[in-house]
Amino acid sequence: MTSSNVVTRSALASANVDVVVNVDEEIQKIFNQNRLADLKKFLNRRQHLNKSNMIFEYAFHVVQTSGILITTVAAGYDAKFLVWIGAGISALASLIKVFESSNNVMLKKLLADIKLIREGTYVDEGLLIDEEKKATQ
Repeated sequence: MTSSNVVTRSALASANVDVVVNVDEEIQKIFNQNRLADLKKFLNRRQHLNKSNMIFEYAFHVVQTSGILITTVAAGYDAKFLVWIGAGISALASLIKVFESSNNVMLKKLLADIKLIREGTYVDEGLLIDEEKKATQ
């Protein structure tokens, strides 16, 4: 082998290592950007869910109280139609409570994901693939 061949091979090997390092850095940069985007998205969703839960909480109490009041007054005046309206309003209050409970489950999941991002152990388990499958069917 001539010295020019050795230098050329050495230069190629060095360039190849640089390419591998650059690829690894780019991959890590993409993952970091993805985690940051997910964190922002999760915090935004938590904020909206918290706001809606406050509305649900107040609405539940107002609707439940009005349902009980209407049912009680209707029973006192023997107005069967109003008793059923009061029962329906109370059922609506129960439905509002279900929505609030559902939001609380989502809030807990988002908080767990935020904690995993902070610890550096977060794995994106989004439903994007399933949503794409549904869209094509």
